[in-house]
Parts: sequence; C-alpha cells; structure tokens
Amino acid sequence: MMKTILVADIGGTNSRFAHFHAGVGSALELVETKWLSTSEAKSFDQMLEQLHSSDFSLPPDRADIAVIAVAGPVEHGSYCAPPYISWDIDFRRNQNVKLPHDVYLINDFVAQAYACRSPVGKSARPILPGEIVTDGTIGVLGAGTALGKATLVPVSGNGFLALPSEGGHAYFPFISPREFSFQEFYQEKSGQQHITGNLVVSGHGLRYLHWFLSGEDLEPREVTARLTPQSETLAWAAKFYGRVCRDYALEVLALGGLYIAGGVAARNPEILTHENFRNEFMGSPTMGHLLANIPVFLIDNQDSGLWGAAFLGQQILQQG
Repeated sequence: MMKTILVADIGGTNSRFAHFHAGVGSALELVETKWLSTSEAKSFDQMLEQLHSSDFSLPPDRADIAVIAVAGPVEHGSYCAPPYISWDIDFRRNQNVKLPHDVYLINDFVAQAYACRSPVGKSARPILPGEIVTDGTIGVLGAGTALGKATLVPVSGNGFLALPSEGGHAYFPFISPREFSFQEFYQEKSGQQHITGNLVVSGHGLRYLHWFLSGEDLEPREVTARLTPQSETLAWAAKFYGRVCRDYALEVLALGGLYIAGGVAARNPEILTHENFRNEFMGSPTMGHLLANIPVFLIDNQDSGLWGAAFLGQQILQQG
C-alpha cells in the first residue's frame, strides 16, 4: 500500500517542504517540493499555514507520517530553538492539528546523514578516492548559514541510525601566525570573540576571509563570484574546509566515507577540488595513511535534506 510522507528542511534562510510516496519494499518517489522564506514567517505554525494555502498538493495533516528537520539541536524529540531562526518549534506545547499524528522532529544534519543512503547520496560526486568499509561509520558535514555535522551508523538488521552533533559551535583550530592574524581581524571586525567553525567555513566566513586578504568587504555572494583558480581567498577557503573535514573524519572514524552537503560547497565545488583541500585533508603526521583510504563525496542536490528526512520516514514506516 502506498504511503504519503510529508518532509521539511527548516533552514536559517529558506525552508523546503516535500511530498513523497513510499510503498513497502519500493523506492521513494518525490512528488513535489515547495520552498518558503523562513524569515517571512513569524512562527512555525504560520509557515504551515503558508504551506497549506499554497499550491502544495498534500494537506500537511493528511500525510501518513511527517518528518521535520530543523537547523538546531532537538530536545526530547519534540522541541528545538534554532540559533539562527527567530522562533522555536515545540510539539509538546502545540498539539498541532496541521500535522499528522505520526510526526518526528530531527536535526537538519541528521536528515543529511540519512540522505547518504537515499538516491541523492548514491549519486554523490566523488571528490577524493578511497575504499568504503561497508559497516563503517559515515561522517556528514557541510556549511551554509552555519556548519552542520552528523554521523550515520549501520544497525544490524535494523537499518541505519543517525547521530546529531553541534560541533559547528566548537572553536576553529587556527595554527599559524598569519591565521592568528585572521582570527584577530575577525574578532575585531565582527565583535565575536569565539571564532567557531560556524563562523569560518560558512558564507559569513567567506566574507571575513576575503576582507582580511584583499581589504574588500563584500557580501558572500559577491565573494564567490570573484573566486578564480588563482584567488587567495579560494586557496584559504579550501585549506580551512579541508581542515574541518579532516578533523571530523578522524573524530568519528568515517571509514564508511565522508559526505559533504550544504550550500557553500554545492555552489562552489572548486573549494573541494582545489589542491589545498586535499593537502589539508591528508595532512596528519600520524593518520595520513588512514585518511588516504577515506573517500570524500559531495552531495550537491539542494533537496538532499528532504530526501534524507523521507528516507527516515520510510524506514520508520517499514519497521512499524
């Protein structure tokens, strides 16, 4: 019997919704998607009202299951106060009649982790070669408005389990005198004293990096338009992104592969194909041999979070 799955990927800038079909033992089928501006909604309820009044064909409360992914830490499976959104989501407080009874709230990079096992993950672009260990942990990370991280662990006879992380809020590791100068520049210009991974490899990070290197204070989209193979900004961005990926691959021992998602890399794949990315990713005096065997992939499908949430929804339906 065909089931309907409503999924959402609530981001700091845009929120994406999708309607999927899933049958027992059959592949997921994407029926339609809908993008809404997160900032134009004053609450999650209002966003659902906007979805309901749009041309989206699936009334949210008519789905068999809903999986809502949000850019922030999820507490008790039912509450999230996203750090880059002005409102929260609380399924305990709001017995929301606009959603089906069977509804799940997950972190957005938990959704990206499940996406690795969906069709968009299987068609991900190879960045660095390696050998996948079939029962190995998969690491997933990516930068957009902020830096997200998660891991995906195979569970014997029970599919996959994604584990969330808020590692993007950890301090970024600067390691040379010039990098320390950039850190001080960032602190002075931004007023932020705690320079985290969120601030360095995100779109905001590109702005401050280019400002430091060139003296030009430009919006992130203007910076990316100026990236060339000879660009010093690109060289530094590739080095920093490679460092973040290396450290996370080692932290979770990502023998199942490291997958990169998120807007910055998807819109600017030259960051990942730059030689500085590879050199930094391999740059461990003790674990270089292990890193050389970890394949790195880019998921450049902008709807990957939706596919991951739908994959989880299908997994729950099949197990139930």
